[in-house]
Amino acid sequence: MHPSIRCRIDVSVAKVRTPRGAWVYAALQALAAGGPDAVRIEALAVDLAVSKGGFYWHFADRQALLEEMLDTWERAGTEDIIARVESQPADPRAKLQRLVDLTSSPDGLAVELAVRDWSRRDSDVAERLRRVDNRRIGYIRSLFSQFCADRNDVEVRSMLAYTLVIGSYFIAAEHGDKTRSQVLQLAIDRLLR
Repeated sequence: MHPSIRCRIDVSVAKVRTPRGAWVYAALQALAAGGPDAVRIEALAVDLAVSKGGFYWHFADRQALLEEMLDTWERAGTEDIIARVESQPADPRAKLQRLVDLTSSPDGLAVELAVRDWSRRDSDVAERLRRVDNRRIGYIRSLFSQFCADRNDVEVRSMLAYTLVIGSYFIAAEHGDKTRSQVLQLAIDRLLR
């Protein structure tokens, strides 16, 4: 085959290939909906309306996809958020408020909760979650320590803030005339005093 023809064929195929990120995004959505067992190559291909052969262009196997899912979750839910908070000059209280605002979205929380549930059954995922939680709490601690002199106060406020953002979604109670978001904001306001 003439090299120029081969080049045109390769370029054409590359243009219609499902992007790697689409597979990862679909896998994260499957994880959020049904846990790690729901992350199946065949089901993802159906969701993406493509053949499963395209999967193997990007990933060696399902395990490689699971690793990339966790990498994406860790980067997007930790490092990217910290970078966004740090990208704008502000005092530590304003940074903490921005951090809460960025992480309180129910959209991202479904994946977060699915990873936490998965970690109860998979020691590798549990180790990664521990690393992520340590990184996140460490960042929160660094912000509180800029206006709280007492180390115990810093630790308590850091733990309460992190628990409020993640744990409040497990609470089904009603809050009278307040929404869950309003009560969460009242609690954060108290922690930032």
